[in-house]
Amino acid sequence: MTQRGRATRSTGRPRDSGSRDSGPRDDAPRAPRGGAGPRGGGDLAARRTQLRTVIEPVVNDAGYDLEDLSVSRAGRRHVVRVIVDADGGIDLDAVADVSRAVSAALDAAEESGGDILAGEYQLEVSSPGVDRPLTLPRHWRRNVGRLVKVTVRGAVALPGQRAEPSAGRQLTGRVVGADDETVQLETDSGRDSLTYAELGPGRVQVEFTRLAELGEPDDTDVDDEFDDADDIDDSDDIDDEDDVEDEER
Repeated sequence: MTQRGRATRSTGRPRDSGSRDSGPRDDAPRAPRGGAGPRGGGDLAARRTQLRTVIEPVVNDAGYDLEDLSVSRAGRRHVVRVIVDADGGIDLDAVADVSRAVSAALDAAEESGGDILAGEYQLEVSSPGVDRPLTLPRHWRRNVGRLVKVTVRGAVALPGQRAEPSAGRQLTGRVVGADDETVQLETDSGRDSLTYAELGPGRVQVEFTRLAELGEPDDTDVDDEFDDADDIDDSDDIDDEDDVEDEER
């Protein structure tokens, strides 16, 4: 669900000759900003903060949550990766809409306030993958029904037992409920209700056998269709035999 290259252009200046002229562009190397070179980690962190102030309101206004925003270098180009999500998920059409809205917002911000990213950049907007860790209450809420592996830290109360201190243990269970304070996991030993402070990042487990079960066809309906077809063929054969007998007479 990733859409790539939606905003690949020289920042602050249109690339095509048909766009309006904003004056000559100085292609000479620019002096580093904030005491850090263009490849410095501090420089990218500052640019990420600037980008978030532009991108997050656009994503929120569209009805989605900005789950992550990263900036990296790919040769002479910056790559801006934006991950968005919502209750019920987000489809490809919505990803494309958000990508266009974010691209337009970045163009407007650069025209009014100068370059946010020096040189060219590529914008990539996508939804979270199944390998993305569950760290916030909304992440757990959006994965109710899924099998999750998580590290439980601190004092843990097992079903029917007293809470005992623990440095951390791996727990695998199905998410059966989640609110702003706790998450309920159904495990082999019963149901656990855990606060988010007790939990490390959760990891969704891919269940191939469950997907196969959900995709199984209804055998009864298929058999009925074959039975109906056989009945039709039999009736046609009887009619043909009657016609032959009439002709012989």
